[in-house]
Amino acid sequence: MERLNVPGPKAKQIVAEDSQYISHSYPRAYPFVMDHGKGTEVWDVDGNRFLDFAAGIAVTGTGHSHPAVVKAIKEQADKFLHISSDFYHPIWVELAKKLDSIAPFDEEAVSFMTNSGTESVEAAIKLARFHTGRTQFLGFLGAFHGRTLGSLSFTASKTVYRHGFYPLMNGVVHAPYPDPYRPILKSREDESYGETVVRYIEEELLGKIIAPEDLAAVLIEPIQGEGGYIVPAEGFFPALRKLCDKYGALLIADEVQSGMGRTGKWWAIEHFGVVPDIIITAKGIASGVPLGAIIAKKSVMTWPRGAHGNTYGGNPLASAAALATIDLIEKQYLKNAQEMGYYMIGALEEIKSSHKSIGDVRGIGLMLGVDFVEDQNSRKPDITTRDKVERLGFEHGLISMGCGKSTIRFAPPLSISKPEIDEGLKIFDYAVGLAEKE
Repeated sequence: MERLNVPGPKAKQIVAEDSQYISHSYPRAYPFVMDHGKGTEVWDVDGNRFLDFAAGIAVTGTGHSHPAVVKAIKEQADKFLHISSDFYHPIWVELAKKLDSIAPFDEEAVSFMTNSGTESVEAAIKLARFHTGRTQFLGFLGAFHGRTLGSLSFTASKTVYRHGFYPLMNGVVHAPYPDPYRPILKSREDESYGETVVRYIEEELLGKIIAPEDLAAVLIEPIQGEGGYIVPAEGFFPALRKLCDKYGALLIADEVQSGMGRTGKWWAIEHFGVVPDIIITAKGIASGVPLGAIIAKKSVMTWPRGAHGNTYGGNPLASAAALATIDLIEKQYLKNAQEMGYYMIGALEEIKSSHKSIGDVRGIGLMLGVDFVEDQNSRKPDITTRDKVERLGFEHGLISMGCGKSTIRFAPPLSISKPEIDEGLKIFDYAVGLAEKE
């Protein structure tokens, strides 16, 4: 398989200028400098073609520059670009009605629009405090909820996110995420590992650190994203929902990465048979136009006029893009995510059987992770091999991204086809083989 000439001369120049003028705080995977994209295909500024299996971290779910999304944006741009959220516009209301129709609640849903995932998390924290009158929260180790100070207080996946920024928001305690591949608690014979984690929360955290009557909410990713694309252990979510109900705490599902059809359902938490009180969304909601939201049960969205707001929430361009995106997912890509996800995880399992460096293949729909290990028995993370595979994939035409300690995540557009999966995984398989030889 031929190696691409990357980065090419144009890419090198832009990377150099970026280093001079852009904050060094941005993490960069490798020197991919995008020029344009269509569907699952993207091209860099030097004309090299790649298959995009990251989709801007699960953002461009309808593929790059889907004609229907572009058309909706252009039509709205001809009307007006902005009206502050102090006033009204019809497309914002239309979007909120659509979000109500796809929310998993039995009761009516009410939305608050934002511009990003972390801003949505901040809004959810504030709403939970106001609605419950309580101040304490429970988060999970390995979580990523954003980098602003409130959401950062819940983020617990890498020390670099927190180093130099203390003190953070007070009142957040973390529990182990119920990782079935690398469990850190010991289960009793009469319980699943998911139930073990919830028992630990109740007996140890609520028993010794947080008084249950002070617990406002539990904030959790239904499938952990930055932490390693981890699907929670069996029995966890039903037990967690029961715990929240027992003590009157809200259950907040951070679906920024896992929502909007990514797993073959509108929301990943629907796979686990429980209903949250608040859903947090962003990333895939508008095919790349900045937009976020919290979607809450009407009985929970009780704060008064002026308690929270923002200038750009419900921006007309973003709302138009979101409506077009939701329509495409509903009519085509929700089903495609189910079918292609099933096909892709089977193909990854087959690749795993040929490589001793792959310890685990996991995920639901088109939210899939491949975990690299030094030894399949010990399951010790192999960071070096994962990083090599990511780099070698890029050098041969595949865009992917790491997560967790040793996982490569695959979150391609929900519009991806079988031939594109086959082509991308052929590159991935080749890259794994090269990395193992190195």
